[in-house]
Amino acid sequence: MLLSPRPHIRHIHPSPHGGVDLSELCALGISPQNILDFSTNINPYGPPLSIRKAIENLDISAYPDTRSAEFRRFVASQWGVSEESVLAGNGSVELIRVTALTYFGPEDKVLVPKPTFGEYEVSCLIAGARVVEQKLEEEKGFRLDVEETISLARHHQVRGLFLCNPNNPTGQLLPSSDIEKVVKLLPDILIILDQAYSSFTSDLNRHPDLVQGGNVILLCSLTKDFALGGLRLGYVISHPEVIHHLDKVLPPWNVNVIAQRAGIAALQEEEYVNQCSARLKEAKEYLLSELTRLGLSPLPSETNYFLLDVGRAREFRRKLLSRKILVRDCTSFGLPQYIRIGVRTLPECQRLISAMEEVLTE
Repeated sequence: MLLSPRPHIRHIHPSPHGGVDLSELCALGISPQNILDFSTNINPYGPPLSIRKAIENLDISAYPDTRSAEFRRFVASQWGVSEESVLAGNGSVELIRVTALTYFGPEDKVLVPKPTFGEYEVSCLIAGARVVEQKLEEEKGFRLDVEETISLARHHQVRGLFLCNPNNPTGQLLPSSDIEKVVKLLPDILIILDQAYSSFTSDLNRHPDLVQGGNVILLCSLTKDFALGGLRLGYVISHPEVIHHLDKVLPPWNVNVIAQRAGIAALQEEEYVNQCSARLKEAKEYLLSELTRLGLSPLPSETNYFLLDVGRAREFRRKLLSRKILVRDCTSFGLPQYIRIGVRTLPECQRLISAMEEVLTE
């Protein structure tokens, strides 16, 4: 007889994500190389040449530095914090799970505004914590009501709060004043501020000053900015004592040698991200204009992706996929009528519009 897992693990379901599903494409007889992927929000221009050069001829026979010390020093110097305030992770998902395992347990409640990134809830459930939902209203453009957030946090006596800013999948960006208000009025809970897409917004204030109080974790990802999805690399900025406790839960050698070296090179390429952001803004404006021309209504977004109401998202996605174009069906976010489109290069966006014209005229 097989041994049963802990009872709460039995009822956890993985969070769906964007990206190519090889088994699905195989069933459809489509080669992954022929897919134009709008379902993820990664920089479509790929890594800069400096990163490719930096990882050439690396010795992969030796263990990586288990502390990622050189990478952490680079991050610390850019943020103006101590090295002890930085922790590197195998992508932001690892850091989200480590945070939940370190700080939340069976007696704890964690507030998660929804719709948002599904790994927040999964990580809390793995830790045995209970998730308290704040439903973002479609009629209000899925904008976060911070007064309601503060009220819910106090009423339910939550131990933690996940804030995705800009939010995934809605693209909504909280102003700095709202974030500071939440931190000030909820001083006794752990606030995890996920800033994975902040480089693609007009507000580049990443709030390093917020970590001084000790109950704020700033979560950052290099996957999106520099198209390092295959390497997995992220980091957190927080109070040194918080970092100390998170570090206890991280597995040793969690960031491989290639990712560490690529991260150091990436941190020296800020201008590259700025240039890509400017081109993506142009492509996004084209998409919004063309989709409006087609009679669709893209939702306002502050970053490099946006929601689009297409009626039946699953069916619409399937029709585009038959044309070798992949978008994100947002049914798993509780939005079965929406797809999410991650902006790509202008020529690729033109291909998307042509395919959507075909679908809409069927």
